[in-house]
Amino acid sequence: MADIPTIGVEEEFLLVDPASGAPLPRNREVAEHAAELGVDLQLELTSCQIETATHVAHTADDLRGALVRLRSTVADAADRTGARLLAVGLPPTLPHDFPITDTPRYRDIGDRFGMIAHEQGICGCHVHVAVPNRDAAVAVSNRLRPWLPPLLALTANSAIYRNADTGHSSWRSVLWARWPSAGPPPRFDSAADYDAAVRMLVESEVIRDDGMVYWDVRPSANFPTVEIRVADVPATVAETVLFAVLARAAVMTALAEEERGEVQPTLDAWTLKAAYWKAARDGLDGTGVDLRDNTAVPMTTLLQALIDWVGPALQVAGDEDVAHRELAAVIERGNGAMRQRRAWQRRHDMREVIAVAADATLEF
Repeated sequence: MADIPTIGVEEEFLLVDPASGAPLPRNREVAEHAAELGVDLQLELTSCQIETATHVAHTADDLRGALVRLRSTVADAADRTGARLLAVGLPPTLPHDFPITDTPRYRDIGDRFGMIAHEQGICGCHVHVAVPNRDAAVAVSNRLRPWLPPLLALTANSAIYRNADTGHSSWRSVLWARWPSAGPPPRFDSAADYDAAVRMLVESEVIRDDGMVYWDVRPSANFPTVEIRVADVPATVAETVLFAVLARAAVMTALAEEERGEVQPTLDAWTLKAAYWKAARDGLDGTGVDLRDNTAVPMTTLLQALIDWVGPALQVAGDEDVAHRELAAVIERGNGAMRQRRAWQRRHDMREVIAVAADATLEF
């Protein structure tokens, strides 16, 4: 196991009123109850959000157990405050804006960024994969860029927003892109090149601090890892595990290519942006852009190409069966966006969307 990178997962969740589905600003109360149950939570920008973090995991089964424990414990803590825990990329129904969590940093971000911060409630999933050093993290980021759109489509879980079908599977990623340092990561030559870019963003006051580097892949500021942040928070534990094992295998594959000195094909920013938009709109059951030749293909075909690319790494990590099984399962039953849309189309009743999302959150 020494040659297999460890993984850790952070999941962001929404706290809502069980009857109306409206976001509830109770993250401090939920965190207090969770602490009594032995789980430490991170407060997010808006007070209707909460974040969990797993321990450092070695295997998919280890990770799955941690995710199940965290989701069930935090759901219990939320219930004690009169809230319901939802694994959704965006709140299906919402007020005009969200209360900012009352910390000095979050208040300052709210003041600086206005409605971008106040109209938030955005919930994602972040996978940390161990890498040798920060230069390796940057090299991995460069090589992962063509494969981020299918990972976004796979995890899309924000089709319903403001009591309406957005017409997109991941409306979260569209709203998230409004931040000045969010979305597809730029290509960097080295960690020093990356650091210079971040320094420029901070010194020019485009962002408040380096914690606001929100690119979908980035070197972690606090751990010897690369962080893959492209996903909506997946609807189920199984989908989070699938995302995590694919992310780890992609990092392993990118590191192996880098070590062999394989030439990386040029990827124009506009083509990556186009592929992102198509993935966000169509999701798992639509078509995507294959950035290897800029052609339109079914997203399931593109995901199979991703599986093929990372296949040797999946085998080494012992995740081959998990990846194939869980990908087949999510294609058959649909991901979070597809579940939301089916629930909405039945009666255009938001209570049904909330119920479906709540059930999926605790689908173990």
